Formats: sequence, C-alpha cells, structure tokens
Amino acid sequence: MSFDHRCIVLGAGAAGLMCAAHAGPGTLVLDHARAPGEKIRISGGGRCNFTNLHAGPENYLSENPHFAKSALARYTQLDFIDLLARHDVTWHEKTLGQLFCDGSAQEIVTLLLLEMERAGAGLRLKAHISEVDRLPGGFAVLLATGERLTTQRLVVATGGKSIPRMGASDFGHRLARQFGHQVTETRPALVPFTFTGPVLESLRSLAGVSAQARVTAGSATFEEAVLFTHRGLSGPAILQASSYWREGTEIVLDLLPRRDAEATLRSLRAKTPRKSPARALAALLPARLAAYLAGGFACNMADLSDRQLGALARTVAAWHLSPAGTEGYRTAEVTLGGVATDALDARNMESRIVPGLYFIGEVVDVTGWLGGFNFQWAWSSGWAAGAAIAQG
Repeated sequence: MSFDHRCIVLGAGAAGLMCAAHAGPGTLVLDHARAPGEKIRISGGGRCNFTNLHAGPENYLSENPHFAKSALARYTQLDFIDLLARHDVTWHEKTLGQLFCDGSAQEIVTLLLLEMERAGAGLRLKAHISEVDRLPGGFAVLLATGERLTTQRLVVATGGKSIPRMGASDFGHRLARQFGHQVTETRPALVPFTFTGPVLESLRSLAGVSAQARVTAGSATFEEAVLFTHRGLSGPAILQASSYWREGTEIVLDLLPRRDAEATLRSLRAKTPRKSPARALAALLPARLAAYLAGGFACNMADLSDRQLGALARTVAAWHLSPAGTEGYRTAEVTLGGVATDALDARNMESRIVPGLYFIGEVVDVTGWLGGFNFQWAWSSGWAAGAAIAQG
C-alpha cells in the first residue's frame, strides 16, 4: 500500500514542531490553530521560559518516575541551548536556572519552523481532524473537510486540557484509548488555589500581597513567592505545590523560610518591646500580612507570654490552609497525567501496542515542575520520536 506521507504529526506545539524538525522528509504537521506554537508564543510573559539548567528526572511527575530518563538524557537542555546558538537566539537566566529569550518567544517558534523546513517537513494549519483510523501498515487521518490523508507513522502531540480558550482538549487522550492505551487520571497542574466561605472572605483582605514562603503539599515542598488573590492563592510556590495537592487535604505555609520563627520572634520581643506584634512582624513580612497574622494579639511585644509567642510563631511558620479547589484548566499551565507510559517505549516514544504510533509532550503522563521543565520534556520527547522516525 502506498501512503501520502511517511509521518503525520498531530499538533503544532513545542513537541510536535520539534519532532517534525527531526523526522525528516515526508513529514506533515497538522493543527487546528491559525498559527503554530501558540503556547510557546504566550509563555514566560512573551519571552518563553524554554528550558531549565537543572532539568532532570527528579523534576517530573509520572506514575513511572523512570520513564522520562532516557529522552531527557539523550536530548538535554544543553542541546537545546546549542540549537538556539545556531540561530543566534540570545537568552538570559532568571531564578532557579530558568532560561528566557532576550527577545520574543516568537524566536523559538521561528527557529523550529526553519528547522522543519530544512528537514523537508510540511505544516498545515486550520486542519480540523474528525477521525483517525488504522490501516495495514499505517494510519488514515480524516479531516473535517472530508479530505483523507494516509501515513506510515502517526505522532500524537496534541497536548492536554490546559488553557481551553486556545483550543486545548482531551483529543489525544481519546485517541490513545481508541488504540488500546490506558490514560492515567488527569487534572489541572501548575494552577492557583481557590477558597470559599469565611476563609475566602478573610483572605481577600490580603489580595495583591506577595511574600516569600516555603509551601508544602503532600510529599513536596517548594520555596518561592506566594501571591494572595481575590480568589485564593497563586505565585510560583503555590503553582508548584498544586501538582502534589489533592482535594480535601491541607497545604502548609512557612512565611519565615530558613528562619527559626520562635527564636526570631523572641529577638523581636527583646529589641522592640513597645511595638505591637503586627508592627514588629512587619519588619519581616509585608505590613498587611503581618497585621493579618498578628491580628489576635492586641498588646505590645513585651506583653506576649511565651505561650502566646509560640502560638504566633506556629501561625507564621506553619499556617495550615485547606483550599476548596483550583482555578482548573482555564488557568492551569499544564495537564497532570496522560497517556500511561507502561505501553510506550521510553527510547523513542513509540506505542508497544500499535507499531508506528507515537505519543510525545504533554499528552503523555510526564509532567514537569514550573520553570521551563515542561518545555524541556517537549524538546526531549519530540527529538526522541523524530530521530527514531528519521532512522526507520
């Protein structure tokens, strides 16, 4: 049987474009969007946090924590940095190894399109897929227009359900199930927390306040900024913790990370005995936050008993909060969970059930931390599939 294409990639996001750039001639990328790489373009405030210097398997969540090791080791953050250098794209490092373009995120999209062009791969946008079927030795992709495209290899790079306003859906997960793959539980990740009732009414007085904190959810702890909002909590530390939080459980905030809170408050009591606890604490925390935490102590620091001082220290260093939920896929940066990895080959992302079928990027049950890790997984998994297809 003859085929229209050697390879069709479903999805013109980071993973799909990367895969096509390495899969070689006869590759076609299909996407429903009007422009390629939309998530790349809007990421990082328009500058794209394209990778992280510290990216490694420990920065990813999956039911199989070993699955991502092969792709991440064979195409690393340094490899992607070399790619940027070949295209004269300059970058800078922010906190915690996060790398951003000096210019626009569009530079990343442009270089991927150039790499695709050099590889002999094509791109079709506004291509809405209505059906995918298996053929002897390949696949058929039926478009909404009625056009039928056939291919020897099919790569699913359709992403997850995060940011539905950009057209995100569970199409890739449904396709995986169609071909006999399991899909792990999916949920919004890297997403703000929401609160309801009296807790929300109380926290609303802090809307707009930001502070450094150590946030614990489940087995994970992250130390970065926390932002109070009109709906609850956001900021990098909160987004990180959201991937580990489950409904009905608490998160714990330490607002004096790397300090002994009780010893610090004892020192404040000795140095500023005539100040109120709120004013004394404002030397360490934003004034509104300090007033909120110390609001129950209507006295001077000198009048705080050791028991009261200990209670205030516990409030500051171990503030227990129970979120009602999250803001959901509307604002989630990624989807946690996805196509189960037990039926995928970690070396090339190919299905062990259906030869010639590949799953890459966010659609797979590999979810990175905040800070460029998810883009690195897109580059690594896209390269692994593309390089294997080029050799096949």
